[in-house]
Amino acid sequence: MAYFFNWLAKQVTTHPWKIAVVTLFVFLVALYGTTLITMETGNDAYLDKNTPRGALLSHYIDTYGSNSIILIVESDDVTKVDTLQYMDELLDHIQNQQFVDGASGIVSLLKGSNGGELPRSSADIKKIINAAPPEVIKKNLPSNLMTICIITLTPGLSDDRQNQVLQIIKSIVKTSRPPPGVSVTVSGEQAFNDEMENEMSSSMGSLIMAAMCLMVFAVLALFSHVRYALLPVAVVASGLVLTFGMMGLSGTPISMVVIGAFPVLIGIGIDYAIQIHSRLDEEIKKTSLSRAVTITITKTCPSVLIAMLATSTGFIAMLFGPIPMVGDFGITCTYGVISCYVAAIIIVPTFAMLVRYRAKNVTEINERDAIQEIIVKRNPGDNKCHESWIEQYDNLLGRIALKTAKNPIPVILFVFLIAAVGFNLDNEVPISADEKTFVPSDMPALLDMNKITRTMGSTNTIPVVVTGDNILQTSNIKWVLDFGNYVVTKNDKITEVTSIATLIADYYNGTIPSTGPEIKEIVQKIPEQYKKRYLNGNNEAVLEFSTIDLELSQARDLIKIIRKDLDWFHSPPGIFIRITGSLEMFSTLMDDISRSKTTMTLLGFSLIFVFLLLVYRRIRSVTPLIPIIAIVGWNGAIMYISGLDYTPLTAVLGSMTIGVASEYTILIMERCDEELSRGLDLYEAIQVSVQKIGTAITVSGLTTVFGFAALMLSEFNIISNFGVTTVITVGFSLAGAIFIMPAVISLVYRIPRFLYKTPKS
Repeated sequence: MAYFFNWLAKQVTTHPWKIAVVTLFVFLVALYGTTLITMETGNDAYLDKNTPRGALLSHYIDTYGSNSIILIVESDDVTKVDTLQYMDELLDHIQNQQFVDGASGIVSLLKGSNGGELPRSSADIKKIINAAPPEVIKKNLPSNLMTICIITLTPGLSDDRQNQVLQIIKSIVKTSRPPPGVSVTVSGEQAFNDEMENEMSSSMGSLIMAAMCLMVFAVLALFSHVRYALLPVAVVASGLVLTFGMMGLSGTPISMVVIGAFPVLIGIGIDYAIQIHSRLDEEIKKTSLSRAVTITITKTCPSVLIAMLATSTGFIAMLFGPIPMVGDFGITCTYGVISCYVAAIIIVPTFAMLVRYRAKNVTEINERDAIQEIIVKRNPGDNKCHESWIEQYDNLLGRIALKTAKNPIPVILFVFLIAAVGFNLDNEVPISADEKTFVPSDMPALLDMNKITRTMGSTNTIPVVVTGDNILQTSNIKWVLDFGNYVVTKNDKITEVTSIATLIADYYNGTIPSTGPEIKEIVQKIPEQYKKRYLNGNNEAVLEFSTIDLELSQARDLIKIIRKDLDWFHSPPGIFIRITGSLEMFSTLMDDISRSKTTMTLLGFSLIFVFLLLVYRRIRSVTPLIPIIAIVGWNGAIMYISGLDYTPLTAVLGSMTIGVASEYTILIMERCDEELSRGLDLYEAIQVSVQKIGTAITVSGLTTVFGFAALMLSEFNIISNFGVTTVITVGFSLAGAIFIMPAVISLVYRIPRFLYKTPKS
């Protein structure tokens, strides 16, 4: 590693223009990669297709799934002849489009009861409506002010195809000419996903702009004592472009959770640039530019590299969780920290060489020091009054570090007592997995979906896939019918069941034929558009259980009850039964979040533990992990006290805390080892190390807070809540590095020498 950084320092100091040209070329390639980025919504963001559950859900959707696009028609009276005529023409036009299986609504009912023709008078219309079953009218015509039309798509359409049909229908509706006072709204799951993608794109741009603006403000306020204070902002912007490029080139999609990664990257990525820029500014005051650049690259960049890799281990742990978009979040963050680090170690020193960097106001500083020296000689007691705020802050941190280092046991006991309480409270934090609570509450598509639910009732179903050698065998069909009726009768949250067995019974006077040939004959009479929704050849069928509107926790309990019913209501030999569907996916997501947050946290600790041992090859190298254990415990306490929920995004809080906090604690340990190698005793080394880099860590930590604070501005509830927790977490991480790490170092570094190796000078 030392060879690489020595080589890099030589290239930067001798050929800065060549380095700049190569950097520009890489930047252009990354810009091309940004054009390849895709958005991801729907089931693929929540469930991996390569798992058995994911493969089953994908198979069910491809084989039986028949997503619908819903038209909400509103006016002062939707039963007017001209309004119904408009709806009839609109549905006929839509029904003729490719991948549309059918279109139905109140006009279908009226035409079906009038010889296939739409009634021409209000009296005839009212007569048919009054004669129709009340439950049918309630769903299709909840009032004279609104009606709903359902457009059924061809089963098994890909998301791209469904979106293509959606855009065509939107175009047809937009160019249609409704009567005065009539409005038509396109709704349904696909419309919801489409608008969510648009909201995600808008939110991502707004969050990045907000984070960058906050970064500019933070840097100007906290880092203005160096020349070119905004250079770190330019560096992190370049790192962000590299991140987008890597995502596009690698095919990593942007999802609702991944959006939250970009302000995180801005907050963390600027830290690397600030650390390197700060060290360069420190060294340039003592030596020549080339020498300062060389020292910065060879001394600081390796330490920051170790911190960056440690941060990456926390993000890599997310890849092993069960939720795909959380894995994508981890990949994006890993790409991001690597990109920002590479941008920092290349751009900062290269820029310094090209502009012939010098420390800010060197002449004024010398003059100030000379004047101060005269004043101090006249009145030595006034020395502190003439220290800059940075020097005063550094000295304050040094004194605090020394005090905690001399009293390590009380400090550590206190912080771990709070952590123990936090770990217990963490189990009481509620879990939220309902996608509709993640998006803006005033999103039009969500309001339309809620309107449909209020009108039609719940559209939720619990599909049960049944496979066997011959599903149409008499005993198997009878079992499907009997089991479906049993579940409906036993559970008041299930309203009805539909299956190939219920269709056969409908076509055979409410019973099942007694012989196989009779069953096959009846099946052939069932229209293909209905049959294919419940039967796949002779080897597979599906039961669709319709439910009332359920909370996810209720849905999870109901699915558990159906599984128990399957165990009790024994199926015929050779029959294999599995529950699937979106409701099963989201309800199980609650358990996935609960398991994954613990798994990712423990895995993050394990990975960074191994990493530190491999890098330093001594036991005490794991010292940076000790404060982080306390910080993770504090997170649980603050989430419980704040009333926040665990979501697919906040589930990554533990592993992300490990990644963020480890950088600060590792930098403290690295500088302490450097001071020890210079001959200082332990207490002096702790005080000097915190005093030397305390300001840089504080500035980088506060700028990170500003970057994370941008998340709180998001209209997506899942992201804004994540912003609140991450801001608190970074504050905890900063406090842990500055106030707890000195106590930990003081205690651990006094362990008998046979447990560790002394740092080599």
